[in-house]
Amino acid sequence: MRLDPATSLLGVIDIQQRLLPALPGGPAAARRAERVVRAAGLLGVPAVLTEQYPKGLGPTPAELADLLPPAVAKLTFSAAAEVRDAVAAAASARGAVEGIVLCGFETHVCIAQTALDLLADGFAVFIVVDALASRRAIDHEVGLRRLEGAGAVPVTSEAVVFEWARSAEHPQFQALRRLVLDID
Repeated sequence: MRLDPATSLLGVIDIQQRLLPALPGGPAAARRAERVVRAAGLLGVPAVLTEQYPKGLGPTPAELADLLPPAVAKLTFSAAAEVRDAVAAAASARGAVEGIVLCGFETHVCIAQTALDLLADGFAVFIVVDALASRRAIDHEVGLRRLEGAGAVPVTSEAVVFEWARSAEHPQFQALRRLVLDID
């Protein structure tokens, strides 16, 4: 199973201002999500941004929100409906979406429920493990193991960037390489 920018969609799930200080590793995960978001922008990969109960959890940090389409507010833990809507829009604009790349908060709740729903829909789901976070380490680790056992493919932000590029000959390679060096 390989990632291809022509058939990928990026889901940025619930990286919100009030969650950042509550999640160990949250700021680092948000920076790595930014790496993937910037790479998606350079490579024309469509993206969807969700916010879980933004009235209570606040908005997406501006430095990330400014790189993405407007956030879709949700109350359900799964963002699968919002991702499906983005898939439909992307499919009508550029063709079938086969792989969904997910990053965000919290691994064992919103990421897990979204990934499980999308796997049930038949999508290949890639979880960017260094761009995910949960409040407790045990929840994060068990969430990752559960998702991998269910068929989600664990990847890192750097792996996504270079797999989308395929080669150092890609016209955007130098910009992508800078993302890997500059954002960590």
